[in-house]
Amino acid sequence: MAARTAKIKRETKETSIFVQVNLDGSGRTSINTGIDFFDHLIGSFGKHAMLDLTVKAKSNDRILHHLIEDTGITIGAALDKALGSRKGITRFSYASVPMDESLAEASVDLVRRQYNKITLLVKRAQIEGMSKEDVEHFVFSLVQNINSCIHINVRYGDNDHHKIEAAIKSLAVAFRMAASPDKKQRGIPSTKGSM
Repeated sequence: MAARTAKIKRETKETSIFVQVNLDGSGRTSINTGIDFFDHLIGSFGKHAMLDLTVKAKSNDRILHHLIEDTGITIGAALDKALGSRKGITRFSYASVPMDESLAEASVDLVRRQYNKITLLVKRAQIEGMSKEDVEHFVFSLVQNINSCIHINVRYGDNDHHKIEAAIKSLAVAFRMAASPDKKQRGIPSTKGSM
């Protein structure tokens, strides 16, 4: 299998984002968005997806929503690019991740058909300095730009921090398994012969 890496720069009047990813890494991350909880979520994704991930994100207009959205878009686009033709991958996967009283599940199909259904059950207006809508929008922007079919469902929980972290980790584990090489798979993992 060829190297599954990607580098993407997204430069707009609002933000400057740089993402570098290696799908076959070891979980090394270097994340700098200027938002501590956001860095923690992205770092957790990289660690548990077992991919090497560098993210440098800078706001040009000092509007957090733009920074969070564009970071999600760029990470998702880098993952999509690194997947290449998706030849020889496992394609489907599922993960259930608990975090204390919370439980989240993610189901991933790395087909090139974008669809997502996300239920995070966030209640508070703010989580560790990030607005609820920005946390939700990051997850939506990330999965939309991976160009795949992804379902994330927080089943239950009381603590919003735990719910979001369990959701990110379940996505990471499911993505890692779906993107992993399948030794039995020859070519594109689809009866259509195309993703």
